[in-house]
Amino acid sequence: MNQNTRDSVRIDCAAKLNLFLEVLGKRNDGFHEIETLMSAVSIYDSLYFFSNSTGDIQLTCEWASGLETNTGLSTGGTSNCLGELPRQSENIVWKAVQRLRKDAGVEAGATIRLVKRIPAMAGLGGASSNAAAALLAANRAWQLDWSQTRLERIASEIGSDVPFFLANRARGSAMAVARGRGERIEGLTGMTKLHFVIVRPPTGLSTPKVYGRCLPAEQPVSLNQLVRALRDGNPARVGAQLFNCLQAAASELSPWIEKVRFAFKKIDCLGHCMSGSGTSYFGLFRSARHAIRHAVRLRATGIGYVFTTRTVTVPCQVTGFR
Repeated sequence: MNQNTRDSVRIDCAAKLNLFLEVLGKRNDGFHEIETLMSAVSIYDSLYFFSNSTGDIQLTCEWASGLETNTGLSTGGTSNCLGELPRQSENIVWKAVQRLRKDAGVEAGATIRLVKRIPAMAGLGGASSNAAAALLAANRAWQLDWSQTRLERIASEIGSDVPFFLANRARGSAMAVARGRGERIEGLTGMTKLHFVIVRPPTGLSTPKVYGRCLPAEQPVSLNQLVRALRDGNPARVGAQLFNCLQAAASELSPWIEKVRFAFKKIDCLGHCMSGSGTSYFGLFRSARHAIRHAVRLRATGIGYVFTTRTVTVPCQVTGFR
């Protein structure tokens, strides 16, 4: 295929970590009012989007080649450390592209291939990142030329975390405070680079179930000290301010949260916390070398899928055409 054509696009889409998450109340629409600080991190899924003339949307989704071998895990069961991949009609990528196609009045179809590296049902935002990438790819391949604001409007209706991945690509920042149910984004720039080890234990958690067990805070924790620590470039102070109010609720639903928390407590890290609604749990380290050393130790315990990562500046990156 001609490399200069615009009707086929590849986008690499990052995971995210919640460095802070507070639940402020229950909304009339059934969602929760939250305040969270998210950062994109350097583990990526790859989405390949090919426009076609069939009028159908076809999606295939698979784990990256060699991932099971590298992690020592199997993707064949329902309780593995990578999680289950949803069927086409249940995949948020398929839903996002169908929604954009309908709203834009597009007659063309698409063949989409999604290569996964971000664990599923893990609190890492993989599905939301994929949906944002799908909207960007379809907008480009179908030559819609929709504005960022117009895409973000659809994104906010598809999933609470999707606007984060779209908005921050446009604003040149991959760290932001999100409010409302996640759709109101305040980008943060000039923040220090951070290094993490993430553990995704052998079971995942349902986001609605975790939120259902969480009571809104009577006296909400403030994220101001975390933002100041990030602006000052002080990883030790950042580690001391990591917070997730959903962690207690998730611990009631899965014993793995406490197991992984205890594993991080025993090693030399600057701070540790659950991401999103779990079950992934992360620790903050002084450097890439420091993170790698302790990732090896954690991996040897068999506690789950263990990997190192760092903050990045672009959550969804167009990497080429096919």
